[in-house]
Amino acid sequence: MEDPHRAAVESVTIDGEGDVATASLRAGVLPGETKVRVTGRGFAAQEITLSTTLDGSDTVGDGTPDFLRLHDPADRVAFRRWFTLLAEAQYFRGPALPAEIDDCAALLRFAYREALRPHDAEWAREMALPVPASASDVQQYQYPYTPLAAALFRVRGGSLQANDLGNGAFAQFADVEMLWRHNTHFVGRDVSRARPGDLLFFRQDGHRMPFHAMIFVGQGQIELGSEQYIVYHTGPSGRSPGEIRRLSVAQLINYPDARWRPMAANPGFLGVYRWNILRGAD
Repeated sequence: MEDPHRAAVESVTIDGEGDVATASLRAGVLPGETKVRVTGRGFAAQEITLSTTLDGSDTVGDGTPDFLRLHDPADRVAFRRWFTLLAEAQYFRGPALPAEIDDCAALLRFAYREALRPHDAEWAREMALPVPASASDVQQYQYPYTPLAAALFRVRGGSLQANDLGNGAFAQFADVEMLWRHNTHFVGRDVSRARPGDLLFFRQDGHRMPFHAMIFVGQGQIELGSEQYIVYHTGPSGRSPGEIRRLSVAQLINYPDARWRPMAANPGFLGVYRWNILRGAD
């Protein structure tokens, strides 16, 4: 394949006699033309042009294009593993955070984007992860090779329209309210329903920045154990740039300030939400 982001070889099978081979190709998320080179012992090499067109559908109607949704269960598992590992790893970096992580939304955007990258040796050195990763990469597509390029986050409401891919409906930056409204869907107000990679959203009216988000990590990948954890950035406060905190679910449920407890009785707790790209069988 000339461009693996446009198409990939999934499998090649040869029959028992060895004279017939069948190749299965999978279209990528980038539309357009790509070259397929076919070779075989005793045959002259052949090259064909494969042309694909973009499927801009939104079968759920939540504004997220289907080409961004992770359709393979293995890809959804890989995304959850990378997303939670990256979020948790920032806590263990202490003050040595990437400059872009300055509030809760920035932590979400960072972990989301980096979870979708190819995770090669150079990337690993830049990330300085405290433990080796155990997850495979997402196979459906790899950031920033999407029809939206780096603009992964929807910043306008409504279902997907034909011109949304180029009219500013998607952007690299989205604040926590935009992530809540347009990039996730409601799971429930019982934190026990959260799965690793899900988000807890809060709204505290009267604050300069009323919306806040936390990441449900589940069992940690860095310090192993049976405890379930939440990771979040506090956001700046006064002269303080804020910090990333890691609390157990039990600690958060019993948090001294009841406004931040993830409980149905707390009117400031909006609930557990899940990324739209994970919308599917799970």
